[in-house]
Amino acid sequence: MIILGIETSCDETACAVVTNNHKRITILSNIVASSAKLQEKYGGVIPEQAAREQIKSIIPVIEEAMNESRITINDINAIAVTYGPGLIGSLLVGVETAKTLALAWNKPLIPVNHLLGHFYANWIKQSSAISYQLSDKKQKKSDDRRLMTDDYPQFPCIGLLVSGGHTDLLLFKNHGKYKYLGGTRDDAAGECFDKCARLLGLSYPGGPEIAALAREGNPKAFDLPRPMIDSKNFEFSFSGLKTAVANVVHSSQFTVSSSKNSERITNNELTNNLCASIEAAIVDVLVAKTIRAAKTYKVKQIIIAGGVAANQTLVRNLECTMYNVQLKAKLHVPPPELCTDNAAMIATCALFNFHPVDPLTLQSDPNLSLNNL
Repeated sequence: MIILGIETSCDETACAVVTNNHKRITILSNIVASSAKLQEKYGGVIPEQAAREQIKSIIPVIEEAMNESRITINDINAIAVTYGPGLIGSLLVGVETAKTLALAWNKPLIPVNHLLGHFYANWIKQSSAISYQLSDKKQKKSDDRRLMTDDYPQFPCIGLLVSGGHTDLLLFKNHGKYKYLGGTRDDAAGECFDKCARLLGLSYPGGPEIAALAREGNPKAFDLPRPMIDSKNFEFSFSGLKTAVANVVHSSQFTVSSSKNSERITNNELTNNLCASIEAAIVDVLVAKTIRAAKTYKVKQIIIAGGVAANQTLVRNLECTMYNVQLKAKLHVPPPELCTDNAAMIATCALFNFHPVDPLTLQSDPNLSLNNL
């Protein structure tokens, strides 16, 4: 089966063609057009601006995906599209385009929950990603092909989703069957990274910036809180950590006054140490909750997904903790290029959850969640 996937939940415009030929998930093309450079100027995503850029790029991206995959319309068996959650304007671009194509091409349309789609990056064993920045005058392409083993996740398994807007723990019993264990009460892990980076004057997105500086810092330099790390539930809260970081940043060691104005001057070593301490605090909470969930439900598999899953400190600490507590479980992590938003994960999710709907009835749902069972 060959599925064309479309993803436009935030500021990326993505299209991919995926097949499960010979029971192996293979990406034939995976195109991602991002307006991140444009959003970086404003320190975050401006919804209306993101949607306008997606309107410009949606058709060229689909055409590029089709050309790269070397297939025709007749080869496509179905169209998958993210219908939520996300920015309503962005979602509408993808959903309305997918509905139009499904009707025009007479293809089944499969709606996909963006959050669930992230987990299915773990089922992709061959990745081929081509991306370019919309803000560049000339498209910059990078082609990364990597063949991996056929070691697919097995059920039951614990799933940890960590992204800019979501931090959730699930118990997967099978494809389409899961139990929601808990999520964030306020800021998500990725959101906390971004807000802390903004406090430090770092560029957007903040997670990669903090991770890069953290490599040169001491994670024990600042005694930051680990919110809810000892709670008996599987919920998260990172707003208190953000407040603690704000207090440090605005303390005397980070702030000086000049004769003309007052500005924050950061010492490289202090900044690196604080970044390392922020990363350690977030990772400690994520690891502790995930390990506790795996032990509670006696699973032998753990899968992580979302943009923060690309954080190597998270992966390394999770592996080390599993070993130290003698948790004999297999950890699955997508390749970095499939952790962030892309359409390959959406198409793959549709392959395992093939539930077509009438294109005329499908509506975007910006508030869609995983806590619906």
